[in-house]
Amino acid sequence: MKAMLRGLFHNGPFRTVRVLTRLPQCQCQRWPVYNHHRLFSLSAPAHDKPLPPRLKISDADLTISYLKGTGPGGQKINKTNSAVQIIHKPTGIVVKSQATRSRSQNEKIARQLLADRVEELEKGDQSRTAIKAERAKKKKASKLKKTRRKYRELEDKEVESDEGEEHDSVSPSGDQPPPETQGR
Repeated sequence: MKAMLRGLFHNGPFRTVRVLTRLPQCQCQRWPVYNHHRLFSLSAPAHDKPLPPRLKISDADLTISYLKGTGPGGQKINKTNSAVQIIHKPTGIVVKSQATRSRSQNEKIARQLLADRVEELEKGDQSRTAIKAERAKKKKASKLKKTRRKYRELEDKEVESDEGEEHDSVSPSGDQPPPETQGR
């Protein structure tokens, strides 16, 4: 049964269905405490659109040089040529990477940075970095909107409860409410 469900959700027609797995289980029931009809979410995530493929840059267009590192990391960083500097000849873009102590990892990181910068120069708003930045901007705006809505609802509830207390404190005869005693 599990293998069949796994096949349906990974390869089959339900591959975009997300299973809500973090629902608390009640020990006496097999189903979660929440509504039984809300076990699956059929809404597709907003970020399902794949990013465009990374730009491939030929090695003939690059000048790669290995430099001695600087900054924190001690004597090892300062003595070895682990920092990588890549120059893209057609555009003149220079990228330097010293993220790790490994030369090969630094070269890989520098190539990715260079590809992103060249793509941003060529494609503008349609580049991977621009799309990622736009998604992050939308996510942040949505989060702020949700926060504002939450606090607005809390303020509305406080105002309603304050109005309710004012109506409760008025005596039926219309006189002033009795003076409140503070912890005597």
